[in-house]
Amino acid sequence: MSNSRTSRPAVFILTISVSLFATDSFSRAESGKEAAWKIIMSAAQSTSNGKRVLGIRVLGLLPGDHKAIELAESALLDSKPDVRAAAATVLGQVHSTASIPKLKRALSDKEITVALAAAHALREMDDKSGYEVYYAILTGERKSGESLLAEETAILHEPKKMETLAFEQGIGYVPFASMGWNALSVVLKNDSSRVRAAAASMLASDPDPASAKALMNAAQAKRWVLRVAALEAIAKRGDPALRFKIEPFMYDPKEEVRFAAAAAVLRLADVAEAQEMKEAN
Repeated sequence: MSNSRTSRPAVFILTISVSLFATDSFSRAESGKEAAWKIIMSAAQSTSNGKRVLGIRVLGLLPGDHKAIELAESALLDSKPDVRAAAATVLGQVHSTASIPKLKRALSDKEITVALAAAHALREMDDKSGYEVYYAILTGERKSGESLLAEETAILHEPKKMETLAFEQGIGYVPFASMGWNALSVVLKNDSSRVRAAAASMLASDPDPASAKALMNAAQAKRWVLRVAALEAIAKRGDPALRFKIEPFMYDPKEEVRFAAAAAVLRLADVAEAQEMKEAN
């Protein structure tokens, strides 16, 4: 009996201690979250453009967090294009499908970096609207036939900004798995060809016939990198109707183009044969 009586207070004290410890841990966790949000909010609302970009970019680590999504959506209206681009990128990273209407509006941003970020985000969520931007970069006009505004294409003629764009948006293009130094040096040259080539490669999965026509035109471009990118995209589209149209490119002066064309012809021939067998059965 005495042992039972003496153990009860001990159990009671232990229960209280565990409860207090749990409450303290919860309190510390809550205060830690509050502190974390203060840090992020401070950066996202900073007068410094660089800090705002950093504050928005980290929101990509918070999928499903409504506060993060709201903050990123509000940043789409920031006065600085770098911040708007970061916001669009984040919304794609967290797959915020509810933000698709806002991202579609961002496709019309006069800064190409923002429009590209929005296009990539939409593509991440399987929304075909983003292809409009890649088409515009490749052809210089919208699918509607309207020419791009001067400010929308200005960056494509500025080498330093082009390099930054290619790096930040991940749209640099290098054809084939391995290349010799001569070929690589051409790809890395400061002009708009590799960004246009990257846009061409993105159009491989665009079902719009207008994109197929744009790729055929790009296959005749002056820059061989763009010709290769267009042919690769045509191959990936898997439209056998284009097979005979690209056969002439197997005799292009540039061997890289000839190789890409030959592979594209073979791939489309296989697609055509598979379709014929399916129809026969």
